[in-house]
Amino acid sequence: MKKLFIAALLFVGVASFAQDMDQKPAREQRERLTPEQRNEKQLKKLTSELNLDANQQTQVKQLLADRSAKAEKLREARQASKESGTKPTAAEREAFKKDMLAERDANDAKMKSILNADQYTKWKKLQEENKDKAREKMREYKNESN
Repeated sequence: MKKLFIAALLFVGVASFAQDMDQKPAREQRERLTPEQRNEKQLKKLTSELNLDANQQTQVKQLLADRSAKAEKLREARQASKESGTKPTAAEREAFKKDMLAERDANDAKMKSILNADQYTKWKKLQEENKDKAREKMREYKNESN
């Protein structure tokens, strides 16, 4: 009886270890970059992808800085409302959505004025690819949590 009990424990231990090996490792923690570091990284990527000249680089750098400053303000406001425990109403969510769409359209217009037609087309293509990647990651994340 004692041998049977030990064999059963050994089997359960090996089986649970095997299950742990099959599971995906926990999501790797991304390095946390400061907004300035993120902007520099994005500027380098856009410069190489779109062949930006020096004038375009300075304009895009300013646009990225403005955009990240606005995003930081929104993030802080959202965090403050989250900490206070108040949930936005449907009207507030709708207004936020409209503001975000207007902001995106304004950014697109600014980029269109900075870039030439070919660069703008490439930039829009990059935006779509990034959006698709984000959707795919979100699907993976949802599938992992279920």
